[in-house]
Amino acid sequence: MRNPLKRLMVAVLVLLGAATAMQAQSVRNSNNSLMCTVSSDGTFRNSNNSTIARISSNGDIRDSNNRYLGKIESNGTVRGANNAYLGKIESSGDVRNSNNSYLGKVDSSGAVRNSSGSLLGYAKGVPPAYAAVFFFFNLF
Repeated sequence: MRNPLKRLMVAVLVLLGAATAMQAQSVRNSNNSLMCTVSSDGTFRNSNNSTIARISSNGDIRDSNNRYLGKIESNGTVRGANNAYLGKIESSGDVRNSNNSYLGKVDSSGAVRNSSGSLLGYAKGVPPAYAAVFFFFNLF
């Protein structure tokens, strides 16, 4: 015989898991203060929940007025609004500027560090390329 309470509990756990997965991830500074959130569709919102930028699935970066700011290409290349090469996010999480100088790293735990290893902030659960654009390329 099936246990309706057990089925209900399983359903609640599945819904909670789905809701947690859909929640926005946070970007925090080195003091763990909230800087912005990033939703699953690539929308960045400030602490007032106002949209500050969006990175679309094709890598286009746009501001809150839909103005084109740049692009993250599939190979990690970052370009500005005028298509100028700004740098690259390597698969290792290393971030380099247009002169190939090391800017820092977004590690697998979401910690973001500058070139000297100092902690800039946290972006746990945020795609490393999004965190790199936010912390290192100042496109928005």
